[in-house]
Amino acid sequence: MRNLQLSWFACVLCALLGLSACEGSSFRNSVPAYPVRVVVDTRSGAFVHFQPTNLNANVVVNRNGYFLNGEYVLPLGATDMYGYGGVVLFVSLYGYDAYDLACPYCALHGQKQSCTIDGFYAECDKCGEKYDLGSGYALPTQGLSHEALRRLNIINSDGKLTVTQQ
Repeated sequence: MRNLQLSWFACVLCALLGLSACEGSSFRNSVPAYPVRVVVDTRSGAFVHFQPTNLNANVVVNRNGYFLNGEYVLPLGATDMYGYGGVVLFVSLYGYDAYDLACPYCALHGQKQSCTIDGFYAECDKCGEKYDLGSGYALPTQGLSHEALRRLNIINSDGKLTVTQQ
């Protein structure tokens, strides 16, 4: 009977500690959440080859417009919003991924710095951190940053990709 009481007490104590540990422990990304609205229609125009089978293809959207694999293709529209450091849509093994291109390490230190795309990686020219876009998570590879790039939400409606803040 005594063992049963101790087990019950241990369970209650663990539950209370678990609940208190959750309080205030929500993750806060170093990159501020700025408005994002990017639309890429893969059914027509310049984006017809931006398909899930075209691994490592990317679309970058920033204040200068839309860039497909580094080549300028479209100006910004009146309703386009590109987050804090620009947006990248990337085709990985897992399908379409989207991230804010602001470097979390630099943002943590009070600097706004956008990453550039180099193959599988988003690279920060200021701190040198590289984020692996091919992983499906944009994880840091150099060990400076302890955060991945800020992930964005993608809605795929029959090839029309709409990227928004999560």
